[in-house]
Amino acid sequence: MWENVGMFMSGFFFSGSSVAKLDEKGRFVLPQSMRYGLVEEGKCEFVIGLGLGGCLAIYRKSVIDQIVEKFKQNQHVAKFQKFFTLFFSTLHQTECDKVGRVALPASLKSAIGINKEIVVAGVMDKIELWPKEVYDRNLRNLLDGQSEEMNLAKMTEEAFALLQADAPKPQEKEAAPSAGSNPLYFDSIPAKA
Repeated sequence: MWENVGMFMSGFFFSGSSVAKLDEKGRFVLPQSMRYGLVEEGKCEFVIGLGLGGCLAIYRKSVIDQIVEKFKQNQHVAKFQKFFTLFFSTLHQTECDKVGRVALPASLKSAIGINKEIVVAGVMDKIELWPKEVYDRNLRNLLDGQSEEMNLAKMTEEAFALLQADAPKPQEKEAAPSAGSNPLYFDSIPAKA
């Protein structure tokens, strides 16, 4: 079924988001474009595990292989042992069924509080699965800009600074973003009352 998919995927990255509902067996339908991005060697097999910030993450098998190789270099370093145990013990190898459904392990669902609806978000080399209410709250906080750690203008500025090879790394206290320093920052937007 997947033999001809993935042959021309160099430079591919996951993007976009959609809402999915879990059925009574804890399955959801993974969007077709994301399924195509998971295909390697004619198979749509992948790994689900805990992600950053309270989500689950779906990784291609090749990405997990790269992670394992890098982690092996530090497998006997004491400060990483608890992380390695948690990370690897929560990884589940799986695949989609014929209609594109993915079964979420009960332990992972309960770990991050997934009930009925999730947001499936493509994020570069992985797919994140968020409880819908958490994703919506994070998005609202980000767009409102009320929180220091969830400020879209600041986060965008720092992310785009990564694209400049000779740009200095962001410091703890920075000047307020301006239209000249960030193409996505609009200083003409009136402040909320």
